[in-house]
Amino acid sequence: MTTIDVHWTTLIDPQTLARHLGDPGLIVLDCRFDIANGNAGWQAYGRSHLPGAFYAHLETDLSDMGRSGRGRHPLPDPPQFAAVMGRYGIEPTRQVVCYDDAGGALAAARAWWLLRNCGHSRVAVLDGGWSAWTSADLPVAADKPVHRIGDYPLSWDASGVVNDAGLLADDLAAGRIMLIDARASARYRGEIEPIDSKAGHVPGAVNRPYSDNLASDGRFKDSVLLREEFHALIGDRPPREVVHMCGSGVTALHNLLAMDHAGFRGSRLYAPSWSGWIVDPQRAVAVGG
Repeated sequence: MTTIDVHWTTLIDPQTLARHLGDPGLIVLDCRFDIANGNAGWQAYGRSHLPGAFYAHLETDLSDMGRSGRGRHPLPDPPQFAAVMGRYGIEPTRQVVCYDDAGGALAAARAWWLLRNCGHSRVAVLDGGWSAWTSADLPVAADKPVHRIGDYPLSWDASGVVNDAGLLADDLAAGRIMLIDARASARYRGEIEPIDSKAGHVPGAVNRPYSDNLASDGRFKDSVLLREEFHALIGDRPPREVVHMCGSGVTALHNLLAMDHAGFRGSRLYAPSWSGWIVDPQRAVAVGG
């Protein structure tokens, strides 16, 4: 397969991507999603999207909603995800760019991380997403590319995922990990809970809302500033000892992407996140700051 002579691994700006549209070896994934209306992203894609982009649905392509006890958006089984990526013609040599209209949080960072955890290095998120693209008057289309049938030869890194709540709690209690909750601060403190059945947070978790990664224009902060902010949060702790969570394991990956962009590569995901933690009524719940 012909590839393009680029290797974007975290973020790509709209103007640079625009210069490469149509290049052989480039795959673009539209990952727009609305928690309140699961069909809104697909409908928006049908109206207009980046030329040649495929649509990746959070709940049918980037999750396995049939898995119980794993939170609201359980990770897809690796072979299942490989089949999805194969439909879009993604091969290990191809450059993939993911975008959404939520600063990368729903659900471009999820697609980015899934590919990265499969060993796919050439994958990045469009910085500023759909809004930055359209604000720059860059081309859009309403085409629906033909899906290519094939197998993606994944190499899933199981060590990048924490699924066991008991082990998570033990590691937290022993100080072996830092758990970062990406939800809005009011949800973390338990003041409001618009989605899940219980309010609060995992005892010992610290809060960094994913929105803190973004500047006022909706794009990611400069990598140097992100590095300063995450260093102030995690100190000299190795990234592998940092675990991310949110409500269902989706927006948590925005923090993971931000850390990666800042040079702190190797942090992990607590995939069930808050919605998975609270399925057991015996697990402790903390409230407040």
